[in-house]
Amino acid sequence: MKKPVFFTVIFLFLSTFVLQAQNRQGYAPSDFVKLEAGTFMMGSPARESARDRDETQRQVLVGSFYIAKHEVNQDEYESVMHKNPSRFRGPNLPVENVSWFDAIIYCNARSEKEGFTPAYIIRDSEIRWDHEANGYRLPTEAEWEYACRAGSSTAFNTGYNITVNQGNFDGNFPYNRNPKGNYRKTTTPVMSFPPNAWGLYDMHGNVYEWCWDQYSVNYNSGNLNGSLRARAVIRGGSWYSEARFLRSANRANADHSAMTNYIGFRVVRSVL
Repeated sequence: MKKPVFFTVIFLFLSTFVLQAQNRQGYAPSDFVKLEAGTFMMGSPARESARDRDETQRQVLVGSFYIAKHEVNQDEYESVMHKNPSRFRGPNLPVENVSWFDAIIYCNARSEKEGFTPAYIIRDSEIRWDHEANGYRLPTEAEWEYACRAGSSTAFNTGYNITVNQGNFDGNFPYNRNPKGNYRKTTTPVMSFPPNAWGLYDMHGNVYEWCWDQYSVNYNSGNLNGSLRARAVIRGGSWYSEARFLRSANRANADHSAMTNYIGFRVVRSVL
């Protein structure tokens, strides 16, 4: 009578071992999408409405990486960090009120919890990205825009316009004189709106998303080199934003220690 229990224990042990081995080899879990390496035009064309001067177009090559289908939700954050700083509460709402530093710490803690090598080396006030690590990390600004566009070259991955049925933003301020829509005044559960062509949700709106890069008007010089500049890049717009700030090329920034109810993040992993 004890054999079934014994074999069940062995099966569970082997399943865990196989899962950990797959993780080390770089397999993506079901809530991630693997994006293959590719070249795209980053930034916006001069004719794009509401274009800012820091959106100069350039061709960028992005390597392969795994990206979460949705923003880190409160259930995911609390299961790792054992706290929930969010103003708008709900297990499937995106976590917010987290600083860039909080996001970095979460990435390392989740990596350790799931058996990955942490992507960040933290020493005093210096934070370095270990490019050989397979753990969770924030996307680079180029990775973020590549994922957001999903092959598109229009202002949004939805086309030349976006409506409140396609993303969570302040509908009182539509894009390019389009009709007004609902203003929800709060975050919405992740995956509430249709995904982009690559299966990613909420790349436009809900909460801004922290990126690894440090902000520079000339984004050629914005990547981290081991030191921290004054502000970090945030992308995507939020529930609080006018539609123009949701554009794929729009660039915003915030202090690394900023904690607001309209900034969250999503995680990626390198393909090694």
